[in-house]
Amino acid sequence: MLELVSAEALTAEVRRLRLCRPDGQALPPFTAGAHIRVHLPDADTEPTRCYSLVNSDGDGLVYEIAVKLETTSRGGSRFMHQLAVGDRIEVDPPKNDFALHDAPHEALLIAGGIGITPILSMARQLQAAGRPYALHYGARSEELMPYRTEIEAVAGAQAHLYFDGGDPSRGMQLASMLGALQASRHVYVCGPRALIDATLTEAQQLGWPRSHIHFELFAAPAATAADRSVTVRLARSGRQLEVPAGTSILDALIAAGCDPLFDCRRGECGMCAVRMLDGEADHRDYALSDEEHAEGMVCVCVARARSPSITLDL
Repeated sequence: MLELVSAEALTAEVRRLRLCRPDGQALPPFTAGAHIRVHLPDADTEPTRCYSLVNSDGDGLVYEIAVKLETTSRGGSRFMHQLAVGDRIEVDPPKNDFALHDAPHEALLIAGGIGITPILSMARQLQAAGRPYALHYGARSEELMPYRTEIEAVAGAQAHLYFDGGDPSRGMQLASMLGALQASRHVYVCGPRALIDATLTEAQQLGWPRSHIHFELFAAPAATAADRSVTVRLARSGRQLEVPAGTSILDALIAAGCDPLFDCRRGECGMCAVRMLDGEADHRDYALSDEEHAEGMVCVCVARARSPSITLDL
């Protein structure tokens, strides 16, 4: 259980929150890129939310996060924005699925919007270690860019800021930023899914291997108007499930009493991947290669179907 000791508006949408142990003792340590998982009281679905830790250069007594109030919030950001100093919340220890690569390298840090939180933490750690990096950060306007002052203080000339006014063509030029692959460079990107997808696509077109591209998402791909219900046949058991458009295949399997392997629920880890024996999938994962997709592998946490039915090797 942690206590909110200070809260500050960084922009009209983003709130900085600092959390401590009520007894003032040290918190579990973390490295840049780590996040904490906050438990929401009285949440019927998805009872936790993940928030990246910003202060990798802290004293070990405070966790700092920043939360953007989302207009489509399912309750998490509203809850975090309504917290008052002195309130206590349940928080899991830090976990890092977005750590800096261990081997010496030059880091290219790319952030959009609230995605700056783990990227700023990385910049702080790299700066303190004297390691080479560049930080590119985009927002719609100066007023909507959280942590601008801190970025300029930490990164100085390594920081490059972009304000596109809502027009991506006026923002970061990914091709020129990434450039041709250099074995000593790794890219780290966090922000809107469109930015992550564009960075991955551009990097792959420029010859970057997937092992040099690092990113983090805290949400599964959003539903689209084209999503449809699908009949899922399980080849081994002979069962048949009807999966509504708004339900993931993974959740349908769990609800039916199956015991599938899974972890991230965002299509990043690949743990839930199974072989599709029949049908056409709409792949939305980041874990599987084009070759694995061609061989019929699907991540059931995020994949949808283009055909009325599919058959899984389950």
